[in-house]
Amino acid sequence: MDGPPAHVSRPLTRPERKVRDRLNRSAFAFDVEAAYGDLTHLSRVSVRPPLGEYIRGIWDRRHFVWREARSRVATSNTKEHLGNAWLIIRPVLDAIFYWLIFGVLLQMSRGMENYVAFVIVGIFMFQYTSSAFTTGSSAIRSSRPLIRAFNFPRASILVSMLLRDMLQRFPAMLVMFVMIMAVPPHAMPKITWLLFPIIFVLHELFNFGIYLLMARFGSALPDLSQAMSFLSRILMYGSAVIFPIDRFINHPTILTIVEANPIYQFLMAYRTTIIDGVVPPPEIWLMLIIWAVATPVIGFVLFWFAEESYAREQ
Repeated sequence: MDGPPAHVSRPLTRPERKVRDRLNRSAFAFDVEAAYGDLTHLSRVSVRPPLGEYIRGIWDRRHFVWREARSRVATSNTKEHLGNAWLIIRPVLDAIFYWLIFGVLLQMSRGMENYVAFVIVGIFMFQYTSSAFTTGSSAIRSSRPLIRAFNFPRASILVSMLLRDMLQRFPAMLVMFVMIMAVPPHAMPKITWLLFPIIFVLHELFNFGIYLLMARFGSALPDLSQAMSFLSRILMYGSAVIFPIDRFINHPTILTIVEANPIYQFLMAYRTTIIDGVVPPPEIWLMLIIWAVATPVIGFVLFWFAEESYAREQ
C-alpha cells in the first residue's frame, strides 16, 4: 500500500500522504480500509483548528449556546422551594449582612453620605466577577463528558456560562437599583445612570476573559477550584467592596497598586455614575477599556492554544 488505492483517481495531497503513512503502520486501519474503502480523507478528532476557523465554529453554534444558557437559567434552582428567587435573595442577604457588620457595628459609614448604596452596589456587582472565577476554574472538569462526546469549540462552554450568568444577574440588578432608591438616604435616578449599560458591557467582556483564563488554568490544575473561595475573599477586601480602601492604606505605592485592581476600577465607575451622579474621569474609562479588551484576547488565545488537551484526564 505504498500508493493510493485503485479507486482513487487523483494523486494524494501532502496531508493525505501523511495520513497514508500512519495508516500503513496500523494493522487495524488496514483492515478497516479493506472493508470500507479509502480513509485518507479522515481527520483527527479534537485537533486544534486555526484561530479564525475556531471563532467561526463558535459563531456557527450561537443558537445552541443561547438556548443552552437560557435552559440552564430556567432550571438552575428547581430543587429549591423558592426556585430562581434565590438569584435575588442571596445578594440582598449579603448586602444586609455586610451593612450591619461594617456599617452599623464597626461604624465604617462615618463620613460617607450614602454607605448603604456603597455596599449594595459593591456586593451586587462584585459577585458578578467572583462567580466568573469560581465557575470558570471548574468549567472544563464539569463539562468533560460533553467534551469527550462531541467535537466542537470548547470555548463555546465559556460563552454559554457567561450568558447564563448575565441572564441570572439581570433580575438582581433591577433589585439593586430599587434598593438604592428605596433605602435612605435614597440614591435617585440621574442622567449618568445611562452610562451603566456601557460599563456593564465592558464588565461583561472582562468577565469573559476571566472565564477563559480560569478554565485554561483550572484544566491543568484541578485543585485550583478549591482555592477560589480564598481568592474571592482576598479580592473582596482588596477591591473596596464593603468599605473605602483609602481609610486603611496610607502608603501611596500600595494604594496605587490596589487602585489598579480591575475590580476596584469597575466598582468605582459604577458608584461614580450611580451614587455620585458624576461621569467617571477619562483615566478610569481608559483603564476599563484596556482590561475589557486585553483580558478576553489574552484569555481566548491561551484557551485556544490548549484546545487539544481538554478531553484528557489530568
